[in-house]
Amino acid sequence: MSYYQGNDLKKPSGGLKGRHRKKRKYELGSPPTKTTLSSEEERKVERVMGGNYKVRLKATTYVNVSLPDGTTRKVKVLDVVETPENPQYAKFKIISKGSIVKTELGLVKITSRPGQDGVLNGVLIQR
Repeated sequence: MSYYQGNDLKKPSGGLKGRHRKKRKYELGSPPTKTTLSSEEERKVERVMGGNYKVRLKATTYVNVSLPDGTTRKVKVLDVVETPENPQYAKFKIISKGSIVKTELGLVKITSRPGQDGVLNGVLIQR
């Protein structure tokens, strides 16, 4: 199954527009990367438009936490508390940007996009 990201074929009134050409390679998308909390890290490198490469973080154990004093520490993620993208994601331990995770230092808000960047960065919000 392909992920088409071109224009849809509906008019504002709800009627169908006629297709004037086929789907193009550059209009392809990809399924969402649902980064999960796991006992070992897993990354996947994909080729994307323009010959570039995107690192997708499939599973993770650690997060780079930026502390208020300006230092950064790599700490273990214990649990996913909240995910604003979808309330069910916290239940399934899926991490995305804006998620709040419980670590050894306290609560951390995720500031990176793990499915796009391949790394999990966050800011300490509560000890």
